[in-house]
Amino acid sequence: MTENDLNSRPRTRGAGDELRAHEVRTALLDLLAEVGTVTATEAAAELGYSSGLCSFHLRQLARHGHIEEAPHRGGRARPWRLSRHSPTTPATVAPAEGKFGDLARGLEDESWQRWLARRDQAPAEWRHDEAFSAVAYLTPEEMSRVADVIRRALAPYGDREQRPLARPADARPVALITRLFPLLPHGTDEEDQG
Repeated sequence: MTENDLNSRPRTRGAGDELRAHEVRTALLDLLAEVGTVTATEAAAELGYSSGLCSFHLRQLARHGHIEEAPHRGGRARPWRLSRHSPTTPATVAPAEGKFGDLARGLEDESWQRWLARRDQAPAEWRHDEAFSAVAYLTPEEMSRVADVIRRALAPYGDREQRPLARPADARPVALITRLFPLLPHGTDEEDQG
Protein backbone atom coordinates (compact mmCIF):
# COMPACT_ATOMS: atom_id res chain seq x y z
CA MET A 1 0.00 0.00 0.00
CA THR A 2 1.37 3.43 -0.93
CA GLU A 3 0.89 6.86 0.64
CA ASN A 4 -1.47 7.67 -2.24
CA ASP A 5 -3.59 4.62 -1.38
CA LEU A 6 -3.83 5.78 2.23
CA ASN A 7 -4.72 9.31 1.20
CA SER A 8 -7.44 8.21 -1.23
CA ARG A 9 -9.28 5.84 1.10
CA PRO A 10 -12.76 7.04 2.06
CA ARG A 11 -13.02 7.93 5.72
CA THR A 12 -15.37 9.56 8.12
CA ARG A 13 -15.10 13.22 9.02
CA GLY A 14 -13.20 13.85 12.23
CA ALA A 15 -10.94 16.20 14.17
CA GLY A 16 -8.14 15.73 11.67
CA ASP A 17 -10.34 17.19 8.97
CA GLU A 18 -10.86 20.32 11.07
CA LEU A 19 -7.13 20.71 11.60
CA ARG A 20 -6.48 20.16 7.91
CA ALA A 21 -9.18 22.71 7.03
CA HIS A 22 -7.54 25.23 9.36
CA GLU A 23 -4.15 24.55 7.72
CA VAL A 24 -5.48 24.79 4.16
CA ARG A 25 -7.53 27.95 4.78
CA THR A 26 -4.66 29.70 6.54
CA ALA A 27 -2.31 28.77 3.68
CA LEU A 28 -4.83 30.08 1.13
CA LEU A 29 -5.25 33.37 2.99
CA ASP A 30 -1.48 33.77 3.26
CA LEU A 31 -1.08 33.06 -0.45
CA LEU A 32 -3.77 35.61 -1.34
CA ALA A 33 -2.09 38.21 0.86
CA GLU A 34 1.17 37.53 -0.97
CA VAL A 35 0.03 37.35 -4.62
CA GLY A 36 -3.25 39.29 -4.69
CA THR A 37 -5.45 36.94 -6.73
CA VAL A 38 -5.36 33.20 -7.24
CA THR A 39 -7.44 30.44 -8.79
CA ALA A 40 -7.92 27.04 -7.19
CA THR A 41 -5.56 25.51 -9.77
CA GLU A 42 -2.86 28.12 -9.08
CA ALA A 43 -3.26 27.68 -5.33
CA ALA A 44 -2.98 23.91 -5.68
CA ALA A 45 0.23 24.22 -7.69
CA GLU A 46 1.73 26.64 -5.20
CA LEU A 47 0.63 24.94 -1.96
CA GLY A 48 0.77 21.27 -2.94
CA TYR A 49 -2.89 20.48 -2.30
CA SER A 50 -5.40 19.23 -4.88
CA SER A 51 -7.28 21.82 -6.90
CA GLY A 52 -10.58 20.35 -5.64
CA LEU A 53 -9.52 20.84 -2.02
CA CYS A 54 -8.39 24.40 -2.73
CA SER A 55 -11.61 25.15 -4.61
CA PHE A 56 -13.73 23.88 -1.70
CA HIS A 57 -11.86 25.93 0.91
CA LEU A 58 -11.79 29.05 -1.28
CA ARG A 59 -15.59 28.83 -1.51
CA GLN A 60 -15.83 28.35 2.27
CA LEU A 61 -13.64 31.40 2.90
CA ALA A 62 -15.85 33.38 0.52
CA ARG A 63 -19.00 32.15 2.25
CA HIS A 64 -17.65 33.52 5.54
CA GLY A 65 -16.68 36.84 3.97
CA HIS A 66 -12.90 36.48 4.12
CA ILE A 67 -12.38 36.46 0.35
CA GLU A 68 -14.36 37.38 -2.75
CA GLU A 69 -14.31 36.62 -6.45
CA ALA A 70 -11.90 38.85 -8.31
CA PRO A 71 -12.99 40.46 -11.57
CA HIS A 72 -12.19 38.25 -14.56
CA ARG A 73 -12.97 37.91 -18.24
CA GLY A 74 -15.18 34.83 -18.33
CA GLY A 75 -13.93 31.33 -18.83
CA ARG A 76 -13.82 28.57 -16.27
CA ALA A 77 -10.99 30.07 -14.23
CA ARG A 78 -12.38 31.65 -11.09
CA PRO A 79 -9.86 34.00 -9.45
CA TRP A 80 -10.25 34.97 -5.79
CA ARG A 81 -8.89 37.84 -3.72
CA LEU A 82 -9.06 38.93 -0.10
CA SER A 83 -12.35 40.61 0.68
CA ARG A 84 -12.13 44.34 1.03
CA HIS A 85 -14.51 44.10 4.01
CA SER A 86 -12.92 41.14 5.79
CA PRO A 87 -11.55 41.47 9.32
CA THR A 88 -8.59 39.39 8.15
CA THR A 89 -7.36 41.59 5.32
CA PRO A 90 -3.68 42.49 5.69
CA ALA A 91 -4.39 46.13 6.59
CA THR A 92 -6.08 45.08 9.84
CA VAL A 93 -3.81 42.18 10.78
CA ALA A 94 -0.93 43.01 13.11
CA PRO A 95 2.30 42.87 11.08
CA ALA A 96 3.91 40.40 13.49
CA GLU A 97 1.10 37.90 13.00
CA GLY A 98 1.48 37.32 9.28
CA LYS A 99 -0.67 34.18 9.61
CA PHE A 100 -4.03 35.84 9.98
CA GLY A 101 -3.99 35.48 13.73
CA ASP A 102 -7.61 36.38 14.40
CA LEU A 103 -8.89 33.72 12.00
CA ALA A 104 -6.44 31.15 13.35
CA ARG A 105 -7.44 31.82 16.97
CA GLY A 106 -11.12 31.61 16.02
CA LEU A 107 -10.62 28.25 14.30
CA GLU A 108 -8.64 26.97 17.29
CA ASP A 109 -11.37 28.05 19.69
CA GLU A 110 -14.06 26.53 17.46
CA SER A 111 -12.19 23.21 17.38
CA TRP A 112 -11.82 23.25 21.18
CA GLN A 113 -15.53 23.89 21.68
CA ARG A 114 -16.38 21.07 19.23
CA TRP A 115 -14.09 18.74 21.19
CA LEU A 116 -15.78 19.63 24.47
CA ALA A 117 -19.23 19.08 22.98
CA ARG A 118 -18.39 15.76 21.28
CA ARG A 119 -15.65 14.22 23.41
CA ASP A 120 -17.99 11.36 24.40
CA GLN A 121 -18.13 10.28 20.73
CA ALA A 122 -14.36 9.70 20.58
CA PRO A 123 -12.94 6.19 21.07
CA ALA A 124 -12.53 5.45 24.80
CA GLU A 125 -8.74 5.78 24.74
CA TRP A 126 -9.06 9.29 23.26
CA ARG A 127 -11.71 10.72 25.61
CA HIS A 128 -9.25 12.76 27.61
CA ASP A 129 -7.21 15.82 26.81
CA GLU A 130 -4.08 17.37 28.16
CA ALA A 131 -5.27 20.95 28.37
CA PHE A 132 -3.51 23.09 30.92
CA SER A 133 -2.47 26.66 31.51
CA ALA A 134 0.03 28.39 33.74
CA VAL A 135 1.25 31.83 34.60
CA ALA A 136 5.01 32.24 34.90
CA TYR A 137 6.99 35.40 35.53
CA LEU A 138 9.41 35.59 32.61
CA THR A 139 11.61 38.09 30.84
CA PRO A 140 11.06 38.56 27.08
CA GLU A 141 14.15 36.43 26.42
CA GLU A 142 12.90 33.66 28.74
CA MET A 143 9.50 33.69 27.02
CA SER A 144 11.28 33.20 23.66
CA ARG A 145 13.35 30.34 25.13
CA VAL A 146 10.21 28.60 26.43
CA ALA A 147 8.65 28.87 22.96
CA ASP A 148 11.83 27.43 21.40
CA VAL A 149 11.76 24.47 23.83
CA ILE A 150 8.16 23.72 22.87
CA ARG A 151 8.98 23.92 19.15
CA ARG A 152 11.97 21.58 19.60
CA ALA A 153 9.81 19.13 21.58
CA LEU A 154 7.34 18.99 18.67
CA ALA A 155 9.93 18.83 15.87
CA PRO A 156 10.23 15.00 15.81
CA TYR A 157 6.53 14.76 14.87
CA GLY A 158 6.50 17.48 12.21
CA ASP A 159 6.91 15.26 9.14
CA ARG A 160 3.89 13.10 9.94
CA GLU A 161 1.48 15.61 8.36
CA GLN A 162 3.12 15.23 4.95
CA ARG A 163 4.15 11.58 5.32
CA PRO A 164 1.22 9.45 6.46
CA LEU A 165 3.34 6.27 6.41
CA ALA A 166 5.56 7.80 9.13
CA ARG A 167 2.60 7.82 11.53
CA PRO A 168 2.17 5.01 14.06
CA ALA A 169 -1.00 2.99 13.38
CA ASP A 170 -2.83 4.43 16.40
CA ALA A 171 -1.78 8.06 15.79
CA ARG A 172 -4.53 10.66 15.41
CA PRO A 173 -4.33 14.39 14.69
CA VAL A 174 -4.01 16.34 17.92
CA ALA A 175 -4.35 20.12 18.17
CA LEU A 176 -1.26 21.60 19.79
CA ILE A 177 -1.95 25.21 20.67
CA THR A 178 0.50 27.33 22.61
CA ARG A 179 -0.04 30.98 23.32
CA LEU A 180 2.71 32.80 25.16
CA PHE A 181 1.89 36.44 25.81
CA PRO A 182 2.43 38.96 28.59
CA LEU A 183 -0.56 39.59 30.83
CA LEU A 184 -1.53 43.24 30.84
CA PRO A 185 -2.82 44.82 34.02
CA HIS A 186 -6.53 45.50 34.47
CA GLY A 187 -7.30 49.17 35.08
CA THR A 188 -4.73 51.92 35.42
CA ASP A 189 -1.14 51.58 36.58
CA GLU A 190 -1.96 53.46 39.79
CA GLU A 191 -4.78 51.02 40.66
CA ASP A 192 -2.50 48.02 40.13
CA GLN A 193 0.25 49.42 42.35
CA GLY A 194 -2.07 50.28 45.24
